[in-house]
Amino acid sequence: MSGETVFVTGATGYIAQHIIKQLLSKGYSVIGSVRSQSKGEQLKELITAHHQDTTGDAKFDYVIVESLIEPGAFDSILQNHKEVGVFIHSASPIPFATDNVEKDILQPAIDGTKNVLTSIKKYGNENIKKLVITSSIAAVEPLGTGQTEPKTILEKDWNPITFEQGLANPAVAYYASKTLAEREVWKFVDENKNQLNFDVAVINPLFVFGPQAFGIKDKSAALRSTGEIINSVLKLKSNDPIPSLVASFIDVRDVARAHIIAFEDDDAIGQRLILDNEIFTKELIAHLIKKNFPSLDIPEGDIVKSEEEIANYPWRVDSTKTEKILGFKYISLDKSVVDTVNQLI
Repeated sequence: MSGETVFVTGATGYIAQHIIKQLLSKGYSVIGSVRSQSKGEQLKELITAHHQDTTGDAKFDYVIVESLIEPGAFDSILQNHKEVGVFIHSASPIPFATDNVEKDILQPAIDGTKNVLTSIKKYGNENIKKLVITSSIAAVEPLGTGQTEPKTILEKDWNPITFEQGLANPAVAYYASKTLAEREVWKFVDENKNQLNFDVAVINPLFVFGPQAFGIKDKSAALRSTGEIINSVLKLKSNDPIPSLVASFIDVRDVARAHIIAFEDDDAIGQRLILDNEIFTKELIAHLIKKNFPSLDIPEGDIVKSEEEIANYPWRVDSTKTEKILGFKYISLDKSVVDTVNQLI
């Protein structure tokens, strides 16, 4: 499929930039959606500079989609770009401070996904053969529901969270938005299965770490989404307490690679692919940073405490099915942390 044109929504996003970078390195042409011309030009400059240093000219262009929730947001784009054979929908709001989580987080995720599906059915059904959706482990684990009993998480599991529960706060709104948006995908596929000419796969990553795709200009600024977790530890001083956090991680480069395999490999058709590597704690991240960068003035990180936190973590993910489909070895937490810190210092 190399040489085919792939459309990527939310092209300036953390994961999306890595997807685009890998697509271009494999010879695909890429069209990305951005919210403004300035964002599009900034991204194009980053991509052009990178590929001039590595592989030559990049086959990248962008289109402007100011709002995902506008009905028909992708209609004219798909009408004008019949060369698109693969569509990757990675755009979605991330948790942030807002007084209106319904307007700013829930509805954009749900309605944006509906708009993508409707537009592809109307104007891309003849040329688009694969659709890949970026979802989240939040659509699988019972995050935001108050459930804490020990459980093994499988690809078939769903977060039982409701729209009403999602109104509680931005973090819970994010969990609900990813769950409800993904439910819309599978509902759409089921209701239109005799009319669709494209196949669907969904990616469900856990906490996503790793370096930015094209470097970091402002090293003092906070990184977006979970990319800030390593940075937040790096900002601590040696005597600062380390906040508690336990979860599973996956490197962003593996997430991007999984998106590409999801449309290249027919074994991924109709699947939810849970991307889970190692369980981490902030204590462990601090330990890895200090081990690899001993001169940095940050806390040592307590390995014993980290092991206790991990032992008490109630959920374990069994992603054997996904790993068999993907067929590659994930990047370790150690390498992910080191590569990220090297960008930040």
